[in-house]
Amino acid sequence: MKKLYFLGVVISMILSACGVQKELTPLQSMDELPYPYEVKKVELPEGIKVAYVDEGKGDQTLVFIHGLGSYLPGWKKNIEGLKGQFRCIAIDLPGYGKSSKGKYEGSMRFYAKIVAELIDELNLGKVTLVGHSMGGQISIVTALAYPDKVDKLVLVAPAGFETFTKGQRQWFREVMTANGVKLTTVEQIKINLAYNFYRMPKDAEFMITDRINMRTAADFDAYCYIIPQCVQGMVDDPVYEFLPQIQQPTLVLFGENDNLIPNRFLNPGATEKVAQDGAGRIPHATLHMVPKAGHFVQFEQPDAVNGYILQFAKGSVQ
Repeated sequence: MKKLYFLGVVISMILSACGVQKELTPLQSMDELPYPYEVKKVELPEGIKVAYVDEGKGDQTLVFIHGLGSYLPGWKKNIEGLKGQFRCIAIDLPGYGKSSKGKYEGSMRFYAKIVAELIDELNLGKVTLVGHSMGGQISIVTALAYPDKVDKLVLVAPAGFETFTKGQRQWFREVMTANGVKLTTVEQIKINLAYNFYRMPKDAEFMITDRINMRTAADFDAYCYIIPQCVQGMVDDPVYEFLPQIQQPTLVLFGENDNLIPNRFLNPGATEKVAQDGAGRIPHATLHMVPKAGHFVQFEQPDAVNGYILQFAKGSVQ
């Protein structure tokens, strides 16, 4: 316990120097992460437990799926803005947040199956999937594999629109390792999170402190394991060629200032070009580019994103 306390003091000093003021609280388990809503858990047929929050009521159910390295609190501004009109369910994917940890394969097909089983276990019927980044690619695979469970799609800065060569895919497999995730420095954690935004808002600092607090958790190694598995899963399950097969009405949202799509090292270029190309391949898709927003567009510009989702779900988006 003394070591944990000392680690917390040292990291707090470093964060203060970096301009992050929120006090750190080292965790024994990721179940101790502070969430904005009551957390429930559902056990799926193979014993995996998925943590989720369930807020609001309405004729339509929105299921929010987070991206690589993230967790369900990243949707809190969207849940808050939409729960008056819809039932809003946000999940932690297995390997993340408060859900089960294990040696999961991390493929998009694996996670699509998890989403489909959750829909069945909660008796949700047909839902609108709202997926961010990797969660967008998972949503695409779910819609294609389980069309009877998905009524509409909202793809927020989705992975899968950008394509990679065989060599580039191998680069991803080699550069991302569990040990590399585990040894990420405090300074690099802050930089990594900042790249997700056009201008990182003050109220997003909890993502930094949570990510640092997690390093003392007993299940942190499992989190470090799943990250490279998911990276491999994304490059091994490309969806670009299958986009024309999506039959569900689809809303695509990108921040105009996305720093992550396209990959600035491998495919430098304009986000809008990738967005238009991907959305243009989906038969019933509408694309909106959101000004003054980066990759985490739904958190940085929640009013705009919530407005588009509301109009789309009600059938009036232009």
